[in-house]
Amino acid sequence: MAIEAALPQEMMAVAIPVPGGPEALLLERRPVPVPAEDEVLIQVAAAGVNRPDVLQREGKYPPPPGASDIPGLEVAGTIVAAGGSAGRLIGQRVCALLPGGGYAEYAVAPAGQCLPVPDSYDIVEAAALPETLFTVWTNLFERAYVVGGDTVLVHGGTSGIGTMAISLCRLFDITIIVTCGSDAKCEQAKAWGADHAINYQEQDFVEEVKRITGGQGVQAVLDMVGGDYVPRNLQCLAEDGRHVSIAVLGGPKAEIFIPAVMSRRLTLTGSTLRPRSSAFKSLVADEIVREVWSFVQERRLRPAMDQRFPLAEAARAHARMDAGEHFGKIVLTV
Repeated sequence: MAIEAALPQEMMAVAIPVPGGPEALLLERRPVPVPAEDEVLIQVAAAGVNRPDVLQREGKYPPPPGASDIPGLEVAGTIVAAGGSAGRLIGQRVCALLPGGGYAEYAVAPAGQCLPVPDSYDIVEAAALPETLFTVWTNLFERAYVVGGDTVLVHGGTSGIGTMAISLCRLFDITIIVTCGSDAKCEQAKAWGADHAINYQEQDFVEEVKRITGGQGVQAVLDMVGGDYVPRNLQCLAEDGRHVSIAVLGGPKAEIFIPAVMSRRLTLTGSTLRPRSSAFKSLVADEIVREVWSFVQERRLRPAMDQRFPLAEAARAHARMDAGEHFGKIVLTV
């Protein structure tokens, strides 16, 4: 293992001894992880907070086999040690997608899942990029294969996923309709760049999508709600439309009318990112570098930032996410 400088044997990390509410997150000492072949050790400057972290804290989303039990799916910082040929990366500022372990002073990541952070880019903002960027890119642009000129519907317009979808759609000339839970959030989403925002508490989003699109519908729906939203989402699709499920916050079961799927040639698909192989995620990282990273280098792609909390205050960060009042990404700083 190549090492840039002497490293401590232990670090501070956030653990979940017993599942529960935000108070279940406790700071404790852990051994500094050792990178394996083609892995890097990152001295963490910041870690993004994501909905899967909340589900893990609640005991509903265990880490995949072999992953750290420490929560945290994305970090940014400096590579200080590496295994095998990844030693060439020591000293680089990177952000990285992780299977877990991000809420700590040091974290291990596969070298292929690291993205270079430009010198002028805020390292804390960089920590808020990987999870939502990988998720939106793989699901909206690869699984739903949207292209310039398309119109899409994305639920949760002020979430980390929603705000990243808005940013990418603006960069690739895609019209985006989002749903939000209040007029204030709709205004936030439009200020961030959404073309249209629907208050689902006050309006029927199916009827609003039909009105906005002149009855044609959208080419794709990115859905994190599931449940009874699925049949309503299908009503929003144009012929040959694509429905992509990435979460089931509203329930894991839905009833759909199959003849409508057949006659309108609709596609229903979905994915989960965390359990996918490092080889797959590395391929996605390569594609993001080719297709998207120039926008990061030009600072045209930045995450919507909500609040920053010290690592020791991870419970407060989760309480804010639980309250649902955040806009964009919550980040822990180390």
